[in-house]
Formats: sequence, structure tokens, C-alpha cells
Amino acid sequence: MAGCRAAPTLTTQEGEGKHLYQVRCAHCHEDNDLALKKVPPDLHGLFDRKTLPSGIPATDAAVASNVLKGKGMMPGFAGRFTQEQMDALVAYLHTGIR
Repeated sequence: MAGCRAAPTLTTQEGEGKHLYQVRCAHCHEDNDLALKKVPPDLHGLFDRKTLPSGIPATDAAVASNVLKGKGMMPGFAGRFTQEQMDALVAYLHTGIR
């Protein structure tokens, strides 16, 4: 089809982050399969915004802190991600989630 381009290929790190997102994040942030009354924020284009849904600046450190320590209704995931995995997840979130 004319004018259509394939999405850019993810790097190895972004691909690992995508996998982590799909198995650890998407069930709440995409599917809400826990039937949470307060639906978690949409993370698509997270770094296209100046601030996170909580209002703090959208930085790698702030996102990692939210994931590890939790925020509001979101539980913390400290001890469940290595630094390498956290870096991969943040790299994937920078893609806008594709």
C-alpha cells in the first residue's frame, strides 16, 4: 500500500522491555484484567508528555522510582526487576509502546 511504512524495529533492549511490559505491566495498564475500580493510567506516549500522570516530571528516574516504589494504588516492584530489566523497560516506554 503506497505511503505505508513499517514501524521501526525495536532494539534488543527495547524488545526485552516490551516483553517485561507485556508480562508485568500490561495486565493493569492495558487490559485492567484485575477489574480495578480506578483504571491505571495509559502509558502510551508516556515520555511525549512533560509530566507523568501523578504530575511529576516525566524522567527516566521518576518512572523507575514509580515502578520500584509504587505510587498511589500501584504496588512497588522493588526486588522484581534487575537494573538491566528496569533500563530495558524504560527504553521500551520511550518508544511510545509499539
